[in-house]
Amino acid sequence: MNEKLAVKVAYDWFSDRIRFLVCIKDFDGRTTACAQPLTMKIGEVFQETFTLPKESAQALMDGLWECGLRPTEGSGSAGALAATQRHLEDMRLLAFKNVASE
Repeated sequence: MNEKLAVKVAYDWFSDRIRFLVCIKDFDGRTTACAQPLTMKIGEVFQETFTLPKESAQALMDGLWECGLRPTEGSGSAGALAATQRHLEDMRLLAFKNVASE
């Protein structure tokens, strides 16, 4: 199968919602089909709505990040890591400044 499921996202500031577009692209990257709005069914045996290859799931996460969404749980987040890295750099500067002045 040379087709790939692609999920594109965009933030709609007017409605304060994230818009999703699910399409299938061929091996040349051309869109060959797009999903229609979801239909909800009650009282049936349920299957997953769709699955994504890891590469497509990563692209979805990156797109949501670009729309301004961040994980609710802050531990281990990119922001916390960046703050820790800045703190370590500050500590290095202070330590080397003290060593150089001795």
